[in-house]
Amino acid sequence: MIRTALPTDVPVIRAMIRELAEYEKAPHEAVATDEQLHDALFGPAPALFGLIAEDDATGEPAGFAVWFLNFSTWRGTHGIYLEDLYVRPESRGGGHGKALLLELARIAVERGYSRVEWSVLDWNEPSIDFYKALGAVAMDEWTVYRLTGDALTAAGSR
Repeated sequence: MIRTALPTDVPVIRAMIRELAEYEKAPHEAVATDEQLHDALFGPAPALFGLIAEDDATGEPAGFAVWFLNFSTWRGTHGIYLEDLYVRPESRGGGHGKALLLELARIAVERGYSRVEWSVLDWNEPSIDFYKALGAVAMDEWTVYRLTGDALTAAGSR
């Protein structure tokens, strides 16, 4: 079952974010607090949206997806940027990841958005294979750039 995240889900979302960071070999980078996530998801102007995949047998959270809106100036429509998709190891293979992605696609189609996009680590072959099986295509001609930390501070101070 896929449902919209609730304020009471924030601690489990944060826990799964940390699990995802460990899987992606970067646990030191997952520093978001419950308060930050709560404000982003449920504050006066939510910037982030969440879905929870529940285990059918237990009703416990098996995975989550968090996303936000982007915009295509070429198409003149919003899109969904999937920031995180994670299914706990014991729940993998049960269709939760696929259900989360299909729900995002349904939301995009229903709202007239032109795309759903995300990033995946080059070494994460199981996820890459999963995405390709759904019909997703790699944007190989694009390279992601990021300003963060000292470089961001320096650029923002000019």
